[in-house]
Amino acid sequence: MQKIVYVPLDERPCNYRYPQYLASMTDMTLEVPEISLLGRKKTAADTDAVRDWLTGAVRDADALIVSIDMLVHGGIVPSRLHHTSEEECMKRLDVLARLKESNPRLRIYAFNLITRVPAYSSSEEEPDYYADYGNEIYTYGWLNDKAEQETLDEEETERLKAITAKIPPEVLSDFLTRRETNSFVNRETMKLVRDGVIDFLIIPLDDNSKYGFSPLEQRKLSLLAEDLDLGDNVMIYPGADEIGCTLFARAFCEAKGYVPKAFVRYSSVHGPFIVPKYEDRSLGESIKYHLTAAGAVAHDHSAGTDFILMTNSPPVGQKEMAECSTPYGQRNRAYFSEVNTKEFVQAIRYYLREGHMVALADVAVSNGSDHPFMKLVSRSGLIHDIAAYAAWNTSGNTMGTVVSHAVIESYYRGKDEDSAERLNRSRAYYYFRLIEDWGYQAIVRKDVIHNELPKLGASYYELNHVKDEVYAVIRGKLEQFFAEYVQAGCPGQVRIEDVHLPWSRMFEVGFEVRLEQ
Repeated sequence: MQKIVYVPLDERPCNYRYPQYLASMTDMTLEVPEISLLGRKKTAADTDAVRDWLTGAVRDADALIVSIDMLVHGGIVPSRLHHTSEEECMKRLDVLARLKESNPRLRIYAFNLITRVPAYSSSEEEPDYYADYGNEIYTYGWLNDKAEQETLDEEETERLKAITAKIPPEVLSDFLTRRETNSFVNRETMKLVRDGVIDFLIIPLDDNSKYGFSPLEQRKLSLLAEDLDLGDNVMIYPGADEIGCTLFARAFCEAKGYVPKAFVRYSSVHGPFIVPKYEDRSLGESIKYHLTAAGAVAHDHSAGTDFILMTNSPPVGQKEMAECSTPYGQRNRAYFSEVNTKEFVQAIRYYLREGHMVALADVAVSNGSDHPFMKLVSRSGLIHDIAAYAAWNTSGNTMGTVVSHAVIESYYRGKDEDSAERLNRSRAYYYFRLIEDWGYQAIVRKDVIHNELPKLGASYYELNHVKDEVYAVIRGKLEQFFAEYVQAGCPGQVRIEDVHLPWSRMFEVGFEVRLEQ
């Protein structure tokens, strides 16, 4: 039995629990640190304690999946807030070489984010000054990067001057200094790939765009990868919180000698060419990255494939792309003319009848499921035949999550080792995804925010004083959702337990799912 050690990006369920769910459906073990070691939101993890735990855990391990942001900075949000020197960063990074020396057979799969630059002004996950200058910092980077690649027009030139004058020099200095330190860590991490310490590295672009600090850094790192001759051992593409799942799938495939073939089918002919919100490239190109990073390969046609990735794709991108909270009637007109969901559901039915394994990536809207589409899937009677599903946050988050599940599930299909217990865990995770991505993100979250929190004297961020009441309301509404849209035809009783809000806000939810047959 292979042992994999995992150091997550932070303590939220998407980073801490999802890879554990995947591991539970395999014959591999995944060892993770106690969640208390990992800090909380803006409070950084104790990096010395994480290092000490890691040193002991990998002695008899076959593989390590490690977040460099956690190892060096103590988590994703602390990586945006720190004042750590380059020397101290190197000291924390050097532990990987020592681990490799002590256990030469250890394969190290690492990931380290290109620090995001949100387009809005909020200090919730950023430095305090981002509440006052966030949009200006984003625009400053966007215009400067565009100026390097193209010519700014007169209006853009004047706008850049005005924004530069508005941002206090000490604010810009703090932001740029930290960003350079984080970029330094990325460069040094790439050198560890060259030196054979890290076997495979993903550098995800966290919430990025066509121009700005992130794409500028991406280009520099891509050139460095070429200079270091790193080949296909480094991948740079949009993503963040799903990477732990992606790398577990890759480690699984390498351990099994498995290269699954995936055929991608879209709900819109424009789908593969659309650049989704919060990303910098077409959906079709991103999907190829997610498949490749997880150990799979894109197949040319459905015949002979290991699974079919049905992609409910947006017909428009960037600012025109809808959020799951956008009222249906306010979506861009292309949602009513350039997406054929009825034909798409018919295609799902056809592939299932032909005996194909179907995974569903629901990325037509951002930050949750496409509710009208999923109602159509539910009423079609197909929902219990689909093998994997995701629809949360960004397109990259969704893709990495559904692909990793599909990769593992496709391996066991038709094999003698596919036990009822393993399948039960896989199905429980599938229902978990429906409950979170469709039930919570697309339906329950906004219902609770607008209709329940005011009754309790609470709000989106201020709810700790009534958290037990809020958790009970969320659980009840999630159970109602499941009963209404999913329960019919379910092969067992689904129980939702331990509902909580990891960061004491309404954006993400945590819970456990039990499937009792």
